[in-house]
Amino acid sequence: MRFRPSPRQLDYFIALAETLHFGKAAEKCNVSQPTLSSQFKLLEDHLGSSLLERGGGDITLTAAGERLLPLARLALESLDEIVAEAHAGRANLGGLIRLGVSPTFGPYFMPYLLPILKHNFPDLELYIREDRPNLLEEGLAAGSLDCIISPDITPSGQLTEREICSEDVSLAVPRSHPLAGLDIVPVALLKGEKLLSLGQGFRLHNDVQALARAAGADFLQDYEGTSLDALRQMASIGMGLALFPAAYVASEFPKEPNLLLKKVEGIEMQRVMYLVWRHGSSRAAHYEKLLSLTLEAVKNMRAEGVVAAST
Repeated sequence: MRFRPSPRQLDYFIALAETLHFGKAAEKCNVSQPTLSSQFKLLEDHLGSSLLERGGGDITLTAAGERLLPLARLALESLDEIVAEAHAGRANLGGLIRLGVSPTFGPYFMPYLLPILKHNFPDLELYIREDRPNLLEEGLAAGSLDCIISPDITPSGQLTEREICSEDVSLAVPRSHPLAGLDIVPVALLKGEKLLSLGQGFRLHNDVQALARAAGADFLQDYEGTSLDALRQMASIGMGLALFPAAYVASEFPKEPNLLLKKVEGIEMQRVMYLVWRHGSSRAAHYEKLLSLTLEAVKNMRAEGVVAAST
């Protein structure tokens, strides 16, 4: 019979790839280091390929290890899905959901979703990871996340995207700024203005770039914020103008005295949030149910400028 790696061997491989340390990997897998080392060596021997480069006290993945790591993760996820499917009759969405959430939406939305999930599925284990949308998509593709909530997903044959809501995006200007007296700012008046942005990997980074190109504004890459709070603080002291989505505005701007929010005329200022999972997943029914609960949570937000998708 041909060789097949065992789930434990794949666990050891993934732990080594994540920690790059045999002792830490063994601790993570709750086994002794000799056990992990011998099983991992057996895996390499049977595969006929080295997965780790060992030398000088450092451990790195070989080219083969880099290629096989996402496959190992997907293999373990498939085994998890077998168990989840076997227990699909339980009223707990399969028992565990690893959910990725964009940090520009999650902190202002999850307080509405979590109580609904707890009420409907008290036994559900929910692992939540906040990260930049591009990294969430990578985690979803690699199998380390089951589904994600992220803005403006590019349609793909590998993903199933379901719209949750649309959000207005507003321009924040200091009260002392010449544009402060306008309710609506024509995009042409932003020519030469300094525009602040979140770092690369955030959709708002792309939105600010698009606005800067359309208006002839100055896109300040040297002053990229790491969070919407940081961006708001920079804008409030006059470092530049910034864009903010409606959920964040509803949550955080009531305590912001130094900024005024404006609509921009002449360019689309809206983003769409999606619940996304891998196309063809055996847990699609779980995620469809999760979708219905996210739509309920959006309606409960009652945030101006946030509109739940139609069912």
